[in-house]
Amino acid sequence: MSSLGRSLPPTVGETASLNRRGRRRYAANRRFRFYGLLAILFGVGMLATLIASLIATAYPAFMKTEIVLDVTLPAGEIDRAALKEANYRKFFLDALYRQFPDATNLSERRSIVRMITQDAAYMLRDMVVADPSMIGKTQSIAFPASDIVDQLHKGVIDRSLPPDRRPATDAQIAWYDKLVAAGRVRGNLNTLLITAADSRHPEIAGLLGAIVGSFYALMVCFMLSFPLGIAAAVYLEEFAPKNRWTDLIEVNINNLAAVPSIVFGLLGLAVFLNFFGLPRSAPLVGGMVLALMTLPTVIIAGRAAIKAVPPSIREAAIGLGASHQQAAWHHILPLAMPGIMTGTIIGLAQALGETAPLLLIGMNAFITQPPGGILDPATALPTQIYIWADSPERGFVSRTSAAILVLLGFLVLMNGLAVFLRKKFERRW
Repeated sequence: MSSLGRSLPPTVGETASLNRRGRRRYAANRRFRFYGLLAILFGVGMLATLIASLIATAYPAFMKTEIVLDVTLPAGEIDRAALKEANYRKFFLDALYRQFPDATNLSERRSIVRMITQDAAYMLRDMVVADPSMIGKTQSIAFPASDIVDQLHKGVIDRSLPPDRRPATDAQIAWYDKLVAAGRVRGNLNTLLITAADSRHPEIAGLLGAIVGSFYALMVCFMLSFPLGIAAAVYLEEFAPKNRWTDLIEVNINNLAAVPSIVFGLLGLAVFLNFFGLPRSAPLVGGMVLALMTLPTVIIAGRAAIKAVPPSIREAAIGLGASHQQAAWHHILPLAMPGIMTGTIIGLAQALGETAPLLLIGMNAFITQPPGGILDPATALPTQIYIWADSPERGFVSRTSAAILVLLGFLVLMNGLAVFLRKKFERRW
């Protein structure tokens, strides 16, 4: 009887079958690991390809081509009491024409002028206003070359093409070569990409207005979504009764986190602009729309952080005489704050990259000056990228890629800050 309760050793056939099944499981496990590694390598390779293509396209935008001219500023023609009223275009043209004494007819001179940015006279005026000591002297001043000369200097324009298939004429190429031989063409770091606002001319267009506009919009978004998100998370997790209404609210919050961003843009257009009459293209409206989009993410991250705090913290506080409200605000919330801040920063990083809602509320206007406040017309980094990508000038191609790299840099910085905060203040229970 006792032998019936013991298991019999496997037969030779059963052992072979078990070995075959074991080998198949191990082979399937190896295939699964291989496929996972292959997927990771494919994703990393695609990301590396994207970044490499962006860098290769954006590199020319980080360099600018300058043409150095000897500009004479006669003291008798400039009134020091009205520096802005002087004829700076004449001084600039005189310096430019001196480089090409053989070009005397009007058509040739117009082609020569198109070799330097159209804002050269205004740039000269601003230099003199900032430094009146230049008056009465001959100064060597570097002016940004036009987009045609800039592309020619960077090798983007193929000289071997027929004249009707390239933007630079034979005469402009010859004049450019003459300037190069005279040592008046130089390449330099393009600081205007960050320090200047948008322009119709790609050689002097920059991202400063978009950066400031994004900053104001994110500031408004943070000031609205952060306190409201924390209050909603604390209420739903600590004080709200568990019934059908709170279940409905939770389901809707989770659904709102997955709603396409363009829907929030339509909501902002209908409510903030059409109903309340708030100013179009203002960072205030953009920040409010982004706050609506970010709020579900902040609430979900806040609830998860509050839920991660051990119940013993709450029970100990209440056991020592604290009220439920005091336990929540003075004990649970401070311990959950690192997780809440991490979720908030990730939500703001997502809002920074949104384009569709900002387009619908008009934050894609042509703004040549950085906004001075949240009510001034402004643009943002994603919409600036959209504007440049839609521009026909060839110089905006590289600037579009450069703007994408700047935006990616801000996103990486914000996500890195979130990781740093989580690692620094995270507590393990």
